Amino acid sequence: MACYGAVRQDTQQTYLYFSNGQPNSEETWLFIMGLLATARQAEIRVVVMIWDHATWHKSKRLRQWIRAYNLAAKKSGQPRLLTFLLPRKSPWLNPIEPRWVHAKRKTCEPDGELTAQELKRRLAAHFDTEPFWNSQTI
Repeated sequence: MACYGAVRQDTQQTYLYFSNGQPNSEETWLFIMGLLATARQAEIRVVVMIWDHATWHKSKRLRQWIRAYNLAAKKSGQPRLLTFLLPRKSPWLNPIEPRWVHAKRKTCEPDGELTAQELKRRLAAHFDTEPFWNSQTI
Protein backbone atom coordinates (compact mmCIF):
# COMPACT_ATOMS: atom_id res chain seq x y z
CA MET A 1 0.00 0.00 0.00
CA ALA A 2 1.09 3.57 -0.67
CA CYS A 3 -0.35 6.81 0.65
CA TYR A 4 -0.12 9.99 -1.39
CA GLY A 5 -0.65 13.27 0.42
CA ALA A 6 -0.92 16.97 -0.29
CA VAL A 7 -1.42 20.02 1.92
CA ARG A 8 -3.47 23.02 0.91
CA GLN A 9 -1.36 25.93 2.10
CA ASP A 10 -4.15 28.44 2.73
CA THR A 11 -6.33 26.14 4.88
CA GLN A 12 -3.75 23.52 5.95
CA GLN A 13 -6.21 20.81 4.85
CA THR A 14 -4.48 17.53 4.05
CA TYR A 15 -5.64 15.41 1.12
CA LEU A 16 -4.91 11.68 0.99
CA TYR A 17 -5.07 9.03 -1.69
CA PHE A 18 -4.31 5.35 -1.09
CA SER A 19 -3.12 2.92 -3.71
CA ASN A 20 -2.57 -0.79 -3.43
CA GLY A 21 1.00 -1.91 -3.99
CA GLN A 22 3.92 0.27 -4.98
CA PRO A 23 3.28 3.81 -6.21
CA ASN A 24 3.54 4.27 -9.96
CA SER A 25 2.77 6.83 -12.66
CA GLU A 26 -0.85 5.69 -13.03
CA GLU A 27 -1.56 6.03 -9.30
CA THR A 28 0.21 9.40 -9.27
CA TRP A 29 -1.99 10.52 -12.16
CA LEU A 30 -5.13 9.44 -10.26
CA PHE A 31 -3.96 11.40 -7.22
CA ILE A 32 -3.33 14.48 -9.37
CA MET A 33 -6.77 14.15 -10.96
CA GLY A 34 -8.33 14.15 -7.49
CA LEU A 35 -6.38 17.26 -6.51
CA LEU A 36 -7.34 19.05 -9.71
CA ALA A 37 -11.02 18.18 -9.17
CA THR A 38 -10.77 19.61 -5.66
CA ALA A 39 -9.06 22.73 -7.03
CA ARG A 40 -11.86 23.19 -9.60
CA GLN A 41 -14.51 23.03 -6.86
CA ALA A 42 -12.61 25.58 -4.75
CA GLU A 43 -11.94 27.78 -7.80
CA ILE A 44 -8.19 27.52 -7.32
CA ARG A 45 -6.26 28.57 -10.41
CA VAL A 46 -2.90 26.88 -9.77
CA VAL A 47 -1.94 23.64 -8.03
CA VAL A 48 1.72 23.44 -7.04
CA MET A 49 3.26 20.06 -6.31
CA ILE A 50 6.66 19.69 -4.67
CA TRP A 51 8.14 16.27 -5.37
CA ASP A 52 11.18 14.21 -4.58
CA HIS A 53 12.95 12.26 -7.31
CA ALA A 54 10.80 9.13 -7.13
CA THR A 55 10.52 7.49 -10.53
CA TRP A 56 6.73 7.76 -10.51
CA HIS A 57 6.98 11.55 -10.10
CA LYS A 58 9.17 12.08 -13.11
CA SER A 59 8.19 9.41 -15.61
CA LYS A 60 8.12 10.47 -19.24
CA ARG A 61 4.46 9.51 -19.57
CA LEU A 62 3.43 11.62 -16.57
CA ARG A 63 5.51 14.62 -17.68
CA GLN A 64 3.91 14.46 -21.14
CA TRP A 65 0.45 14.28 -19.63
CA ILE A 66 1.16 17.30 -17.38
CA ARG A 67 2.39 19.34 -20.38
CA ALA A 68 -0.69 18.45 -22.42
CA TYR A 69 -3.00 19.06 -19.48
CA ASN A 70 -1.51 22.51 -18.80
CA LEU A 71 -1.88 23.56 -22.43
CA ALA A 72 -5.55 22.57 -22.40
CA ALA A 73 -6.11 24.04 -18.93
CA LYS A 74 -4.69 27.40 -19.96
CA LYS A 75 -7.09 27.58 -22.92
CA SER A 76 -10.14 26.45 -20.96
CA GLY A 77 -9.53 28.28 -17.68
CA GLN A 78 -9.00 25.10 -15.65
CA PRO A 79 -6.51 24.95 -12.74
CA ARG A 80 -2.93 24.67 -13.95
CA LEU A 81 -0.47 22.20 -12.44
CA LEU A 82 3.07 23.26 -11.58
CA THR A 83 5.52 20.63 -10.40
CA PHE A 84 8.88 21.21 -8.77
CA LEU A 85 11.48 18.56 -8.05
CA LEU A 86 13.38 18.97 -4.81
CA PRO A 87 17.15 18.65 -4.82
CA ARG A 88 18.18 15.05 -4.28
CA LYS A 89 18.29 13.82 -0.66
CA SER A 90 16.61 16.93 0.78
CA PRO A 91 13.19 15.83 2.07
CA TRP A 92 13.21 18.51 4.78
CA LEU A 93 12.51 21.08 2.05
CA ASN A 94 9.11 19.51 1.36
CA PRO A 95 6.40 21.10 3.56
CA ILE A 96 4.51 17.82 3.95
CA GLU A 97 7.43 15.80 5.36
CA PRO A 98 7.00 16.91 9.02
CA ARG A 99 3.35 15.91 8.76
CA TRP A 100 4.35 12.40 7.64
CA VAL A 101 6.75 12.07 10.60
CA HIS A 102 4.00 12.95 13.09
CA ALA A 103 1.48 10.73 11.31
CA LYS A 104 3.82 7.74 11.49
CA ARG A 105 4.33 8.28 15.22
CA LYS A 106 0.59 8.57 15.86
CA THR A 107 -0.67 5.73 13.68
CA CYS A 108 1.88 2.91 13.79
CA GLU A 109 2.05 0.12 16.35
CA PRO A 110 5.46 -0.52 17.92
CA ASP A 111 4.73 -4.18 18.65
CA GLY A 112 2.76 -5.36 15.66
CA GLU A 113 1.57 -4.80 12.15
CA LEU A 114 -1.65 -3.08 11.19
CA THR A 115 -3.92 -4.21 8.43
CA ALA A 116 -4.02 -1.94 5.40
CA GLN A 117 -7.62 -1.00 6.21
CA GLU A 118 -6.74 -0.06 9.80
CA LEU A 119 -3.75 1.99 8.71
CA LYS A 120 -5.91 3.84 6.16
CA ARG A 121 -8.51 4.51 8.84
CA ARG A 122 -5.92 5.80 11.30
CA LEU A 123 -4.22 8.04 8.76
CA ALA A 124 -7.54 9.54 7.65
CA ALA A 125 -8.47 10.14 11.30
CA HIS A 126 -5.06 11.64 12.10
CA PHE A 127 -5.29 14.11 9.21
CA ASP A 128 -9.03 14.65 9.81
CA THR A 129 -9.82 13.98 6.17
CA GLU A 130 -11.49 11.50 3.85
CA PRO A 131 -9.33 9.91 1.15
CA PHE A 132 -10.46 10.55 -2.40
CA TRP A 133 -10.47 8.92 -5.81
CA ASN A 134 -9.89 5.34 -4.83
CA SER A 135 -12.30 2.45 -4.77
CA GLN A 136 -10.12 0.73 -2.19
CA THR A 137 -10.49 3.34 0.57
CA ILE A 138 -11.78 2.71 4.07
